[in-house]
Amino acid sequence: MNWLQRWVPHPLFAGFLLLLWLLMNEFSFAHLLLGAVLAVVISRVTQPFWPERSKVKHPGKLLRYLGRLLIDILKSNLIVARRILFYSRQLEPGFFTYPLALTDDFAVTMLASTISLTPGTVSAHYNREGRCLLIHCLHLEDEAALIKDIRERYELPLQEIFDD
Repeated sequence: MNWLQRWVPHPLFAGFLLLLWLLMNEFSFAHLLLGAVLAVVISRVTQPFWPERSKVKHPGKLLRYLGRLLIDILKSNLIVARRILFYSRQLEPGFFTYPLALTDDFAVTMLASTISLTPGTVSAHYNREGRCLLIHCLHLEDEAALIKDIRERYELPLQEIFDD
């Protein structure tokens, strides 16, 4: 373990905290310095609560995944708004179980977060023993098609990014 890993055990988390701090405050050198100190301290203090470290095997694929996620969030916002405004009486909300192929806990968390961030779907429960997610969908027409879409758009890329 080198000196940087000792001081900043979770650099992505610390970077996210610093970015969040700078977005919430007017930019100045003092805020940059204070945000960096807080990011390092919070990263170190919370280290015992983090599970084993996940390794991003392909950072380029992670960036592509995040880009796809942002586009999907925008599209889903428009679809959900249209359904609520014009077709609200035809909505068929429902729950379904999504079987997981992911083995990395962080990747499962990323998938559950992705599902919840995308308007129209919410990840409601993770069954670790059964290796599945319970998902609520605002308009559930075809469960098999939705499972296939989640697997192809999100789970398979996350497997490439995190799993061996």
